[in-house]
Amino acid sequence: MPPSRRVRALIDGLSWAEKLGQLQIVFRPSLHEAKQLVRGGIGSVFWPRSSAAVNALQRVAVEETRLGIPVLVGLDVVHGHRTTAPIPLAQAATFDRDLVRELARLAAAEARSAGVTWTFSPMIDVSRDPRWGRVAEGFGEDVYITAEMGRAMVRGYHGEELAASDAIAATAKHFVAYGQPEGGRDYNTADASEHRLRNVHLEPFRAAVETGAAAVMASFNTVDGRPMHANRRLLTDVLKSEWGFDGIVVGDADGVRNLIPHRVAADLADAVRLAYGAGLDVEMGGAPSDLNPSELAPDRLDPARLDDAVGRVLALKEALGLFDDPYVPEADERTEPTHEARRLVRTAAARSAVLLKNDGTLPLRRPRRVLVTGPYAESADHLGAWTQSFAAPAGSIADELGERMPQAELRVAPGVRFLDDDASGIPLVVAAAREADIVLVFAGEPSSLTGEAASRSDLRLPGRQEELIRAIAGTGTPFVVVLETGRPLVVADWIDRAPAVIVAWHGGTEAAAAIVDILLGDAEPSGRLPMSFPRSSAQVPIHYAHELTGRPATVGGTLDETSVDIGLHGPDNVHEKYTSKYLDLELGPQFAFGHGSGYATFVHGAPRISADTVRLETLEAGAHVVVEVEVTNTSSRPGDEVVQAYLEDVVASVAPPVRRLVAFERRTVEPGATVTVSFELGTAELGFWSTDSAPARFVVEPGLFRIHIGSRLERTQAVELVVR
Repeated sequence: MPPSRRVRALIDGLSWAEKLGQLQIVFRPSLHEAKQLVRGGIGSVFWPRSSAAVNALQRVAVEETRLGIPVLVGLDVVHGHRTTAPIPLAQAATFDRDLVRELARLAAAEARSAGVTWTFSPMIDVSRDPRWGRVAEGFGEDVYITAEMGRAMVRGYHGEELAASDAIAATAKHFVAYGQPEGGRDYNTADASEHRLRNVHLEPFRAAVETGAAAVMASFNTVDGRPMHANRRLLTDVLKSEWGFDGIVVGDADGVRNLIPHRVAADLADAVRLAYGAGLDVEMGGAPSDLNPSELAPDRLDPARLDDAVGRVLALKEALGLFDDPYVPEADERTEPTHEARRLVRTAAARSAVLLKNDGTLPLRRPRRVLVTGPYAESADHLGAWTQSFAAPAGSIADELGERMPQAELRVAPGVRFLDDDASGIPLVVAAAREADIVLVFAGEPSSLTGEAASRSDLRLPGRQEELIRAIAGTGTPFVVVLETGRPLVVADWIDRAPAVIVAWHGGTEAAAAIVDILLGDAEPSGRLPMSFPRSSAQVPIHYAHELTGRPATVGGTLDETSVDIGLHGPDNVHEKYTSKYLDLELGPQFAFGHGSGYATFVHGAPRISADTVRLETLEAGAHVVVEVEVTNTSSRPGDEVVQAYLEDVVASVAPPVRRLVAFERRTVEPGATVTVSFELGTAELGFWSTDSAPARFVVEPGLFRIHIGSRLERTQAVELVVR
């Protein structure tokens, strides 16, 4: 889209130095330092921590600079501002697009009231290695759900229009393949084929661009040996030219400087020139300001490229309404969560919780003697990664239980800490467990072990938590394990001995209340896993949508839709030696993507398809086939069912995934009621990106497809579709 008349006039009026200033965002200096930078022409700043401070900076920009251009105000509003929602991985577990959009709307309204106009979220890296700490910040292992939740979050941040008082500009990050680092180590190399790039890592970004994301952030990693901050093929040729993205490409923190240790730039000037030449529009960190102006003179940088970048920045400021009104009403700044905000994030925390297993111990039946143990018993560390220091605090589960169970004799004995190797408190817990009617174990990993720069080689519970759980199991007293975590964990050493296990993730401001809601049966734990839980750390990456290989591991040595390795099997899995498996490990993950259930129970009827044969040209003309299934609530309580549709391409020109998610719907069903859930499937669901020739083409190939419908991978029924 060509720049508006106002933007074009500003570009023409800016000096070379002023243009370079517009293409930078600097880290949080003091307000005095920020004012000096704005006077010097800096185009974007990080939030100075209040609406009053933002207005002070905007006054400097508008009243004390030559052309009066307001600044963009950026902040990592990742899963909340003052009110903290569950981490994005937990939000993905809700399988609820509308809820994710509402959470982003809440975050945007709170942040914009404080003067924030630009967030560096959502993170839409497809993440299949839970050793990588940043899986907490994304939507998990699946391409489709990552794309759908990314769309929902962009829509939530943007609202009806960016200029509104409750909207902020969204940034899709990290472009691209950052979620596939070698060894699961943050910032590490990603070596992805064009086929994998197109069909996995690029798809969520294509969806975000299609939805209207205002910005895209370059990632720290290399792709095929070229760092993304200097990757012209992907930043310009694919993102801007092929997809028509007209927003801002922003660097990650010091990502341009990092081109020097990457050893593709000789010095900082070389790094800046490479980055802008590759398609970067805004550098994060202030690198250009550290250089002699002659090193970035017009004969060293393409003036047309610079004008294009400046135009993109000014266009976003215009879309945000900053030229017309750069100020924010200071009296309207939201500094505390409202009742409605707390209610929303409490609902989200409960809806994201995944019931891994339950023998009937849950919900609790008003026990008299309750032992509360584990490092999360008295901890308020529920907010998770990317939580700002000014966010509203969360409460403890022990306090919440005390208020909600006044009739119970409640005893609290944490027993162990998160990271200590001290097990001296376990005997006290064991003695107390023998006297209790129920033991509630609140275990997991602290927020500090998740997020950026928080890769782990061992995915088991840290410290002596596993020993605590096994000791409680040895008492014979019924117990429940609640896991608060920012990633999938290895639970193989104790999961079989636990009667009931809930994954509550890092649930945000109202996590404690939501967890107690679930334990008491006031809410359903109706989330589904957005990432598979591995059996062993050595097994990762482990994900359901893998290719079959020429020697697939199967149960009983047969190859059919129920025996292929998609994480559905027990120990009888090594009948054939020369197949793709571990000799010392069962097939598949401990719990596969999509796993979970609630307290309500459901029965699915046989799926129906509107046509079992369709012509390719009919699909290409926009037609769809409809698959529907009846879902009946067979329990005495209302509940949410998550119906999932997986596609199996039986024979293709390239090895297809075993199955891949192509549709899902979450529905609330009353006791005894039956609802019909239907999905429309067309070319978008049946096709894939072919990279046999350049440019890549999205194709649907004739042949046989199976559509598997059910509540999870191991509970599906299939219908067949032939495309001619």
